[in-house]
Amino acid sequence: MIRVYKYDENYVWQAAGEILVDIENGEEIPEGYTPVKPQDGLFIATFDPEKEEWFEGAAQDYIDSLFPEAAPSEIEVLRQQHAELVFTLMMGGVI
Repeated sequence: MIRVYKYDENYVWQAAGEILVDIENGEEIPEGYTPVKPQDGLFIATFDPEKEEWFEGAAQDYIDSLFPEAAPSEIEVLRQQHAELVFTLMMGGVI
């Protein structure tokens, strides 16, 4: 028995569609499935049937939108202000 991984008509992995196929007893892998496991870390795992490999199907803009830049924390703001103050004092400036 082997685990096979389902992909849709656009070759995008369907995580809930994994099944077991008993190839030792002559069962064939159904259409739309592959024994090649998608690697971890893909946002939209897309299968290339010619190369028999998975690749990243998500655009970089989409991936970037998943990780918006958070506003700096209060301690980060204080650290930056402290660093600027120390720099000003070291350069002989007046506050």
